[in-house]
Amino acid sequence: MNENDPNPPVIQSSNAVQKVAAAIAAPPPLPPAVRQLGDDPAERAPITNIVAAIDSILRHPRRVMFQLRQPGAGNLIATMVLVSIICSLIYGVVAGTFSGGPQLWAAPVKIAGGLMISALICLPSLYIFTCLSGSQARLVEVCGLLAGLLMLMTILLIGFAPVAWIFSQSTESLAWMGTLHLVFWFIATIFGLRFLETGFSYSNARSHAGFHTWVIIFLLVAVQMTTALRPILGTADTFLPTEKKFFIAHWRDCLNAPESKSKSQN
Repeated sequence: MNENDPNPPVIQSSNAVQKVAAAIAAPPPLPPAVRQLGDDPAERAPITNIVAAIDSILRHPRRVMFQLRQPGAGNLIATMVLVSIICSLIYGVVAGTFSGGPQLWAAPVKIAGGLMISALICLPSLYIFTCLSGSQARLVEVCGLLAGLLMLMTILLIGFAPVAWIFSQSTESLAWMGTLHLVFWFIATIFGLRFLETGFSYSNARSHAGFHTWVIIFLLVAVQMTTALRPILGTADTFLPTEKKFFIAHWRDCLNAPESKSKSQN
C-alpha cells in the first residue's frame, strides 16, 4: 500500500455483484399451493356424532367440508340440522324470558321455525347461483354447507345467550332488546356466511358474484321472517300477526311506539 495515495485500494467483489444481480433478475417466488380438502389426514376422519360435529365446525371447518363430499353425507347434514334446531330453541327460550308467559314457548318455536323456513326458501336460489358460477358442488353438498351455516350461527347464538338473558332481566325496553338480539344475529350470520363462502371457494366456482347476490337475498328473507312471525320478544293476543308489514316499517313502528304499547303488541 502506498501511504501517500489518499484513495484506498479497490476490493474486487465480482461474485457478490453477480449474486445481487441474479437475485434481482430472478422471478418472485410462487405462492404456496392451496391445500385441497382432505390433504390433512385429520380432515378425513369421519364425523360420527353431535359432539364431533360441533367440534369440527368450530375448530376444523375443512373437515366438515371434506366429509360433505363423501358418501353418507346425509347423516352429517341431519346432525347439523338437529344441532341447529336444538340451539335455536334454547336461544328462543332466553329471548322469551323478556316477556315471560306464553313467549317462553312461542319465541323458541318462532325462532327455530323461522330459521329453518328461511333456509328452505333460500336453498333453491343458492343451488341455482352455485351452478351458474361454474361450481361443481352437488345438491347434497350445497345442502350440507347451508346446514353448516345454520349450525355455526346457532352455536354462536348460544354463546350470546347469557348476555341476552342478563339484559332481558335488566330492562323493559323492547326497542333496546330487539336491537341487541339483531346485533347478535348479524354477528352470528357473518361467521356462518364465512363458512359457507369458504366451502363455496373449494367447489371450483369461477365467480363469486352469484354467491354475494344470494347473501343479500338470505339476509332480506331472514329479517322479513322476524316480522312475519312477530311478536317474538313482546306479547300479542294472537300467535301470528293479522296485519302484513314490511320489516323496515315494523322496526320503525317499534322505535316510535310508546314503550308499554310496544311491548304488548310487537
